[in-house]
Amino acid sequence: MANYLIVGGSSGIGRALVDQLLAAGHSITVWARERRDLPGTVTFHAYDVTADEDPAKDIIPAELAGLAYCPGSIELKSFRSLRPAAFREAFELNVVGAVRCLQAVERPLKQYPGQASVVLFSTVAVQRGMPFHAGVAAAKGAVEGLTRSLAAEYAPAIRVNAIAPSLTATPLAEKLIATDEKRQASAERHPLKRIAEPQEIAAMAAFLLSDHAAFMTGQIVGMDGGLGA
Repeated sequence: MANYLIVGGSSGIGRALVDQLLAAGHSITVWARERRDLPGTVTFHAYDVTADEDPAKDIIPAELAGLAYCPGSIELKSFRSLRPAAFREAFELNVVGAVRCLQAVERPLKQYPGQASVVLFSTVAVQRGMPFHAGVAAAKGAVEGLTRSLAAEYAPAIRVNAIAPSLTATPLAEKLIATDEKRQASAERHPLKRIAEPQEIAAMAAFLLSDHAAFMTGQIVGMDGGLGA
């Protein structure tokens, strides 16, 4: 089976993706700040995309079938209250971190004997204007541009796609769904009347990484309960 690198794979959607890929028999390498409760079969390296320099050569796998970059941020504030530093922080985490990881593993991805795959993460707030989302939408908009640019540049050896979810029940979103009332209010904003579970978003990421998506590249896949439409 194939070897995949999941950046931010110890929590949320990234952790759900690790579990699904392991269940399919794949080998998994995780880069994250903490190992937490990852299974012992996972190769783990401590790496903070916002604080560390480029990944060290000794943590880069020799060959990779795919990479999923899962770190993200949710800072919902009025535009007036967002300082330039907040935009820089969001850009560093969502875009520059992805760039560092992708540049570090470009060779292993290209050396994969099949067609390698990259999955990035955007948000429904990029295509659907939403109040108080200026910081994250600006950063994730750059992720969408990066997705399309790299899909063109890396073709045909590497496919590059992104997923644009709506609110998902992960630790990152816990403040937004901390009570039953908040969770229900968030659910009501979606035509499907619920929010996403991390396993659902991870299943799409696993699909995009797999050969089942071999004719998909440069796509931004909306998984938003109908909110974007």
